[in-house]
Amino acid sequence: MDRVDCVVIGAGVVGLAVARALALSPAFARRECMVLEAADAIGTGTSSRNSEVIHAGIYYAAGSLKAQLCVRGKALLYAYCAERGIAHRRCGKLIVATDQAQVAQLQGIVAKAAANGVDDLVLLSADEARAMEPQLRCTAAIHSPSTGIVDSHGLMLALQGDFENAGGLVALNTALAQARCTAQGMVLTMADGTELLAGTVVNAAGLSAQALALRFEGLDPAHVPPSHFAKGNYFTLAGRAPFTRLIYPAPEAAGLGVHLTLDLGGQAKFGPDVQWVEDPEDLVVDPRRGDGFYAEVRKYWPGLPDGALQPGYAGMRPKIQAPHEPARDFVLQGPAVHGVPGLVNLFGIESPGLTSSLAIGEQVVRLLQPV
Repeated sequence: MDRVDCVVIGAGVVGLAVARALALSPAFARRECMVLEAADAIGTGTSSRNSEVIHAGIYYAAGSLKAQLCVRGKALLYAYCAERGIAHRRCGKLIVATDQAQVAQLQGIVAKAAANGVDDLVLLSADEARAMEPQLRCTAAIHSPSTGIVDSHGLMLALQGDFENAGGLVALNTALAQARCTAQGMVLTMADGTELLAGTVVNAAGLSAQALALRFEGLDPAHVPPSHFAKGNYFTLAGRAPFTRLIYPAPEAAGLGVHLTLDLGGQAKFGPDVQWVEDPEDLVVDPRRGDGFYAEVRKYWPGLPDGALQPGYAGMRPKIQAPHEPARDFVLQGPAVHGVPGLVNLFGIESPGLTSSLAIGEQVVRLLQPV
């Protein structure tokens, strides 16, 4: 049986960021590191089916991992993109109230963001917001200048390059079938029967993280949260958008509403909505869902033409709470919690996972260092 020091399961943006952090960490210097990916390419799951937004850290509960890692990750990500020449733009975002009842909500958002260390938000009147985006209709708005967008695939290629330059290996088409926790380390059995003995394993399998953790013999299943899947549908705009910033409506109970995001070429898309599903592979966009998008978007952009929305793509959020339950924080679960030496499980890494990815890498390294 071959032995490898560190194994990361999953080559999405978080898995690659974790692998890079391990390979570059002095605490893991000269250790052999490997990423196992079941698909035939990196980043084919949630990492390639999102809005590619660099989030500011506005909405999350003070003191939560989502808040801390998003704010830290945002700073790391902007610096990394600038250093590596990864395409990105600090385009900013407007969070808009479309009726008077939502204005107080905006004030609460500013206060929550400040508690998270985000102190650059600016409250705007309707006239001030329209001066920035003339096609916008709102009662008031918040300007978030540090929100941006990034080429997520370019980011993942850079992370992979750093990892491989540090001596790491990404093994594609390598699905983990089961694992066994032993006194010598974790015995990983692949779908083709190949076995590896690893001293350190990070489960960054995203949508499959819980199912994978339940196949670790020796890990108490009580430490594995339930799996739920919230599909997010996107519709693309025919023609060029009249906005230069991202436009988010004031948050709703189920999510952040149907918002307008831009790609680096200026193309607009709307979404994601929230559609709870049983099958994480259910990624077909039902064109009929677009009917509801028109009404929501026209609350802040009344000029949206009929027939301008086209089914785009769907992504899947790896939720650890059921519908109608309060949102849960990221779970970065190390040996101090579950008692298995060398194992870290990452559960519920949904948005702002991309923004937080480099900070998650730092945190995983800390979880694996000896006390």
